[in-house]
Order: sequence, then structure tokens, then C-alpha cells
Amino acid sequence: MNAEPTSSARWPRFEAAGETRPVALIAPGAVQLDLAGPGEHSQHPLPQPAPSVAVVAEDVRPTQDALATLDLALVSGEVALAAGYDARRGTVWLTTTTPAGTKRHRSRRSGRLEQGRPVDGFALTLTGVHLTALTCTEGSWTARARVDLGPLLGRTTHDESWLADLQVAHAGAIGRLRAGGFGQLGLRDLRLVTEANGAPYHHEGLPVLSATSAGPGFFDTAHTSLWSLDPERLTLRHLSDLFFRRPDRAGVYGDHATHLVREDGRWLVATSTWGDFDASAPPGSLRVILARSDADLLSGRHVLDTAPLALPTDGLTSVGVWDPHLLRTSAGWLVGYLSARRFFSFHPVLAEGPDLGSLRLRAAATTRNATEGTTLAALDGHPVVLASDGRDGRRGQRAAYPVFDLDLRQLGTLDAPYPTNLPWPTLVPTGNGLVMVGFDGTRYAGRLPGYGTHGAVHFARETRPPD
Repeated sequence: MNAEPTSSARWPRFEAAGETRPVALIAPGAVQLDLAGPGEHSQHPLPQPAPSVAVVAEDVRPTQDALATLDLALVSGEVALAAGYDARRGTVWLTTTTPAGTKRHRSRRSGRLEQGRPVDGFALTLTGVHLTALTCTEGSWTARARVDLGPLLGRTTHDESWLADLQVAHAGAIGRLRAGGFGQLGLRDLRLVTEANGAPYHHEGLPVLSATSAGPGFFDTAHTSLWSLDPERLTLRHLSDLFFRRPDRAGVYGDHATHLVREDGRWLVATSTWGDFDASAPPGSLRVILARSDADLLSGRHVLDTAPLALPTDGLTSVGVWDPHLLRTSAGWLVGYLSARRFFSFHPVLAEGPDLGSLRLRAAATTRNATEGTTLAALDGHPVVLASDGRDGRRGQRAAYPVFDLDLRQLGTLDAPYPTNLPWPTLVPTGNGLVMVGFDGTRYAGRLPGYGTHGAVHFARETRPPD
């Protein structure tokens, strides 16, 4: 990278080029059970590496007898987590059985289906400590019941031995039963997977993106996934899913807002500890952790051991840091991230150091309060920091992509479409200019899951001025 650009630098312009939303309750590469004609009752082992699993009943066949009720369950040890659907009454509920007893959970507003609408599919998902029952009508899923298992089970669902003993069961008349690793209701936090020097990493000739696979609830129902991007067709293909062990607590977590870096033939994976986020937890509980791996992370499902990545907040009021982005330079490392004064008021920060264990704070854009997606990039051969100003920012700092120098002084703004929410400014070089990949805040699966299900993926292409 060369010297800093001047204020007259010509930033690229972008025009909207399309969008997609790859909804899948079971990730395409994570189907562990697929039975046609499973009978009226079944039970099968379904060991999991992480608390991110879905059971889907398809070709639902209600009858007039007792089999008008369809039950799906996840069972391990003394714990049974079940979803029920009564086709005659059009009602859906959840049942939790623990050593403390059995409880039934039903949503008054969402637990009854609209009259006359047939159900094509019925599903049970476990994501983190959240259990959800969903129905599918005309290809669209709606959450009908949802319960936070934390007060009942604590961190049991994160326990690896509990997950290893998991079984799936069903009772009722269905034509097909599938189960496996949970996929996503939407994608957000898309980042380009890079070489250590910032160049795009390619798999089978295509650039790779990391993303947050949204679950049926807030951020602790999501996890990290990897996707290849066809920059001509603007299509995504699911490759793999990543989960993480923490250095300070037992269990496996769906941490996300991740940057994957290929360094000297191995992977660096920096992620944010959103997998059990609690805004009431002590300051510093939301942080960045780092994994190193020689495994093939571009296929399958992986659980990675991590260590803390100490990101400095000297002189800042900070309750947490997240959204890491790493770049190796001739002098060492640059790391971009966010620091929050409180949840949720946050701003970009940049650290530097000779190695990732010796970082010091270089700059912080403390005049902002709703800016995230800190991304180190090169425009016209110059090093810059890109970010995303949310609509809750201060006047003059809303719904835009600011461009900063390495001391986080604003140089300008990218001219690009800005969807809802806080789309990150991810730029993918192609033979025909840059493609910007972002996301929006569109929710999915009805009212119960709420904000965390966002969003759809948006694409924009660089437009070139006439010669």
C-alpha cells in the first residue's frame, strides 16, 4: 500500500444490482438424517458439534384420529425438548422436560394458525439456548412458539457431552423427516475472506465470504458461516459453518461477526463473542477471540479452540469490542474493530502492532455513535478504513459509507445504495470493477423471532464514468 490519498481522491460509485436471501432451516451440507416414509414413530441418534440443530417434518399428513397431532423432539439424557402441532385445532406449542419437571409453552398471538391455510412443513430448532417451533406454508416459514431455555437449563445446551448424546424423535403422520445442522433465516455481517495482505481468498476460482447466519431470535441464536460468491451471477453457495470454544468457559458457542484470514498456509479466525450475548453482563464480556487452524474450514462443520485477542481501549469508555478486521503490513498488523460506550452506542477503532499479541491503539472515531463494519481496504492503491453509518447516528453521519484514513479522519463517502440496518461496506474486486456486498434489516419468520433474523443480502456494482 502507498501513501495516504488526498481529499480529491476519486472514490468508486455503485449502483444496486440485485439481492438474495438463502433461507434454509437445515444447512445444505449438514443433513444427517433424511428419511422418506419414516413411519408413525421414530427415534434416531443425532450427535451435534454445537447447539445449532433443526428437525424438519415434510409432507405433513393430518388425519382425523390421534395422529392429527404431530410431535418432534430433541432428547439427551434427562432433557427432552419437543414441539407439537394439532392439525385439527391449528395450534402449535413447545414442551420442555427437565429434572425439574415438564412445562408447556405456547404463544397466544402466534401459536394458532390462520384458518384454511394448510401446513406443508413443521420444524423444531435449537439455536444456542433458544428452542423454536415453526410451520411452513407455501414455502415460507413462520415461528409459532419460542422459549429461552436459559432459566430452565442454564448452559446445558452448550455442553459438548450433552450435544454428543442428542437424539431426534417424531410421532405422527408425515412423508419425510430430515434433521441436521441449522442453516439460516437470513445473512448479515458479510466480510471478504482474505489473505493476510488483504487480497481476496479464492476457492475453486471464486471469492469467499464469511457471514453471520441469522437464527430465530436475537444475536445469540446465530453462528458463523462461509459462502462462495459468483460475482457475475451474484449468487451465493454455502460452504461450511464455524463454531467456537472459549478460553474462559466450557461449551461451544455460535460466535459471529467474523473475519477469516489465510496466513502462511493456515487460517486465522477472529470472531466476536455474540454467541451468549447479554447486555446486562459486566463490561468486557463482549470481546474478540482468535482461532488458528490447519483444517479445511471451507467444508463441513467445525469447532475451533480460541484465545483472547486483546484489542486496546486505552482512554476510551468501553463496555465491549466486536467486528474485527485484520491486515498484515510490512510493519506488522493493523486491526479494525468497534468499541461501545454502552449498548448500543459504538464507534470505529484502529489498533496496530508488530504482532497480534502486542497491539496498541492508533485511532478512534469517537465523534460517532452508530458506526460499525470497520474494514481495512485499498482504494486506488491507497490504504483506507471503510465503515457504515447507521440511521441512528448523529446528523451528517447517517445511512452512508464513510471513508477514513489510518488515523480515522474522514476523507469522504462512498456513493452507494444504503439498505436498511447497518450494511457493511464489503468490496469484492472482479474483472469488471468492484462488487459491494451488503445486507438489510428485513426480518423473517413472523413476529416471534424479532430483530435478529435480518437480513437479505444486497449487491451493488461499481459504475464507470464514460471515457
